Amino acid sequence: MFTEYNNLPNTSRVWIYQSDREFTEKEIEFISSKAVEFINQWTRHGDDLKGSFTIKYNQFFVLAVDESFNNVSGCSIDSSVRFIQKIENELKLDLMNKMNVTFKDNNNINLVKLSDFQRFAKEQKVTTETIVFNNMVATKADFENNWEIKAKDSWHKRFLV
Repeated sequence: MFTEYNNLPNTSRVWIYQSDREFTEKEIEFISSKAVEFINQWTRHGDDLKGSFTIKYNQFFVLAVDESFNNVSGCSIDSSVRFIQKIENELKLDLMNKMNVTFKDNNNINLVKLSDFQRFAKEQKVTTETIVFNNMVATKADFENNWEIKAKDSWHKRFLV
């Protein structure tokens, strides 16, 4: 059952999918429509799940579920992954490549391969103060407070000089 993202509690579980490119306005409309449709039929062993989504910077799709309403199961997580894969196929996007890293350069969002990020760190093009996107956050509260953080405060710090 779909609810507005702002109505979800901070304890809600989130999954962040970063695109290999920005979404167009038409793609955002398409993704939003399909996401509402998916969430409205999303269940755990026949029980409704209360979920939502948000899109950030026209490049990140964030799926969220209120586990205080009903916990997700392996099957319901699998169905969400199939939903994401369908979006990928229909829009020719890559949303699930965990070997891509995103960071800010002023107001620009850069997506690079992990190996390039490591090289940028060695060359000090990426520093401890660079804002990175920590897509490993697990809750809405973490997403709101710890998603965009300095590299020195994230898992990215292992690559810094």
